[in-house]
Amino acid sequence: MERHTDSKKPVYAWALYDWANSAFATTVMAGFFPLFFKQYWSAGSDVTESTFQLGVANSLASLLIIFIAPALGAIADQGRARKKFLYAFTLFGAGMTGGLYFVAQGAWLPAALLYVGASIGFFASLIFYDALIVAIAPPERYDRVSALGFALGYLGGGVLFALNVAMTLKPHWFGLADAAAAVRLSFLTVAVWWLLFTLPLALWVPEPAGSGRGGFAAVTGGLRQLRDTFREVRRLRHVGLFLLAYWCYIDAVDTIIRMAVDYGLAIGFQAESLIVALLITQFVGFPAAVVFGRLGERFGARTGIYLAIAVYSLVVLWATRMQHEAEFYALAVVIGLVQGGIQSLSRSVYARLIPPDKSAEFFGFYNMLGKFAAVLGPILVGWVSVASGSPRLSLLSLLVLFGLGAWFLSRVDLAQGARMARE
Repeated sequence: MERHTDSKKPVYAWALYDWANSAFATTVMAGFFPLFFKQYWSAGSDVTESTFQLGVANSLASLLIIFIAPALGAIADQGRARKKFLYAFTLFGAGMTGGLYFVAQGAWLPAALLYVGASIGFFASLIFYDALIVAIAPPERYDRVSALGFALGYLGGGVLFALNVAMTLKPHWFGLADAAAAVRLSFLTVAVWWLLFTLPLALWVPEPAGSGRGGFAAVTGGLRQLRDTFREVRRLRHVGLFLLAYWCYIDAVDTIIRMAVDYGLAIGFQAESLIVALLITQFVGFPAAVVFGRLGERFGARTGIYLAIAVYSLVVLWATRMQHEAEFYALAVVIGLVQGGIQSLSRSVYARLIPPDKSAEFFGFYNMLGKFAAVLGPILVGWVSVASGSPRLSLLSLLVLFGLGAWFLSRVDLAQGARMARE
């Protein structure tokens, strides 16, 4: 059974973990690491070679999470160890991130290995963070609570990223020698930020109920539970349908996120403008995620997801005709309005459809699926680009994924799915 409380303190403490770890997602993953890897750690290497090295690092981190996520969740459920696993992966991820500060210029291999480790810590910690929602709120409040987490994540990630950008643009203001020193210090600030804002969760978020097994018993029990859950997903058909819908539309969303900068560069926009657009999305995403949480409570989470899918579809159509950087800024605002909403409402819908006593395991599946995202989308975009000879027209292929996602979502009976999860 869920073990939630009416107190607001655990809710805010839980949501602050999004504020904590989003610094890694924004400053490291989306912002500085790809650029710094090419220009500093791979200095002197061929551009295609450094691109391959970075791609291998990202793929390795993703593959490891795909293989270990469900098993980790099952073991944590058995041993009542969601918080312990979260702490362990947070310490590991923050430690690897801070280690980037010490990597010398040209040392691309240590930088890549530290990045892989930091990414594993980040993505693995999310399994247990998402699973803890069942301990802090009843199902009727999942939409608002999930939205609060994403909102604080956008704000926290944006605040630190803005500071880090200022450090690189004006290093002398901060007593730094140059922009390279500023970027290296930024990795250290992310590690400290991540650890510092994990403390409220450690102090005030309760551990959900579990079997209480420890050591080897928790491992063997967790692996047996994982085997049983594969069968249970087939029984809980609405979980499977939702995961299929989620995979389709979040694949399209992640493709837009990952390809936005490359697309902007391909049609002639300046790199500085693209960084500004990223900051715009972060700060618009903060209030927008909160609003989507309220929309989910009032009109239903599925309606909110449909709205976000419709807006993203219009964004794709607009992007195919975009000519000016001002339009790129406008699109950044529009994406910021719905990006946090579709992510937060997806998490709250899924939390209603799964057995509360197996939340970490089921969120292991959820996060595993998230790592498969942006696999089909780029393939579709690339194939259409080659076939049509137009990078603009290639974006239209994402409309297929958004349409399939909406259709599969329409087949999910949320009320029946929630009842089956608690039987």
